[in-house]
Amino acid sequence: MKSTVSVKVPTHTLLDLIEQAGVNGESQDPSVIVLKAVEFWLAAQQKRAPAAEAAEVRGYQWKSLFLPEGTLIHCTIHGERYSAIVEGDAIVHQGRELSPNQFAALHAESVRNAWNDLYIRRPGDKFYKTASRLRREQAAADQAARPRPEAPTEPAIPAHAEAAPCPPAQAARAEQVTPPHDIMPGQGWTQPERRKFRFRLEDVAFE
Repeated sequence: MKSTVSVKVPTHTLLDLIEQAGVNGESQDPSVIVLKAVEFWLAAQQKRAPAAEAAEVRGYQWKSLFLPEGTLIHCTIHGERYSAIVEGDAIVHQGRELSPNQFAALHAESVRNAWNDLYIRRPGDKFYKTASRLRREQAAADQAARPRPEAPTEPAIPAHAEAAPCPPAQAARAEQVTPPHDIMPGQGWTQPERRKFRFRLEDVAFE
């Protein structure tokens, strides 16, 4: 059995609910009407909550590093520790809104490297870390989140291209083979003939 509790509702509000339920053709039992009204309100709040939380995220954007609201910042100058906090969209130190470089150099009376001098602890962090370390970690996370380009693949060679015949001109040149010389010795010769034409000395002399 479900337990119930009594809730005080102004009389005119309850009457308005009963009247509206009658217009919609629903049950006019006050308990049922109030229960439905509460359920509708809860459902509307649950739909609204994620969008409202995303819209309410505030903080200070420092280059590629985002410092959400509530982030604690400190630096040590000449042995003294100075603290700041991210409120809304600004870094606040002793009631003044400062940039990271201004905060690092405020008590140093010299130019400082805020990335190395400032220690930061964001909401949810257990320890302070230097701003430069957080920037490296953020860069590594961004690099890991980027999709890697696929390696180019070599185009496949069609099967018909591998067995393609030679052009006619090339085929004709391939068939032009120089016929071998007549290496059989002729009459009066004792050595194999390596010349294309044979002459006898007596023939040349009497021409």
